[in-house]
Amino acid sequence: MEHCAPTLAGIKTGSIFSVRCDRIIVNDEIRKLNKILVGKGLRLVPIRNKGDSVLIYLYRPERLTLDLNDPGAREILREKGYPCGNSNCCLVELVKHLKNDVGFPHEIGLFLGYPPSDVKKFIEDPCKGVKCVGCWKAYSNECEAQRIFDKYKQCKAVYIRESECGKPLESLIVDARDDIRFAI
Repeated sequence: MEHCAPTLAGIKTGSIFSVRCDRIIVNDEIRKLNKILVGKGLRLVPIRNKGDSVLIYLYRPERLTLDLNDPGAREILREKGYPCGNSNCCLVELVKHLKNDVGFPHEIGLFLGYPPSDVKKFIEDPCKGVKCVGCWKAYSNECEAQRIFDKYKQCKAVYIRESECGKPLESLIVDARDDIRFAI
């Protein structure tokens, strides 16, 4: 809930989180969770294994396709060697970048639903021109970014409260596939 509530709620493309656990156990848990998630328009995939830690990506495939087809996103991905036009192939390429790149592939922000213009500015110079900081560093449209940050924060609080009250994960997942416009 801490890291994925907005994605579960259908207001964010994707979320990443790390777990410390045996890879076999994590993969078994991911398979079990995907039986629930896939039917509601979500997928959970391990994207990097490092020591006893696994980085996991929860995402909405339909929304990821829309996000990665944005002209600004396509430009960034093309420059970084991604096969534009197929979000699944882009995800495979991201996994390769996470495994092989010396530094962290900051284009991952595109896979999380961050604005391409902000991802581009962060890649160019993460310190120059920052207007506000929340889930990402916003370099333009400060009011809109702050509104989204607040919405994510409220969502997280509601999901944590509901989870602590015993509400099962299945009932907290919003199936937003019928409305991929995702009005934020």
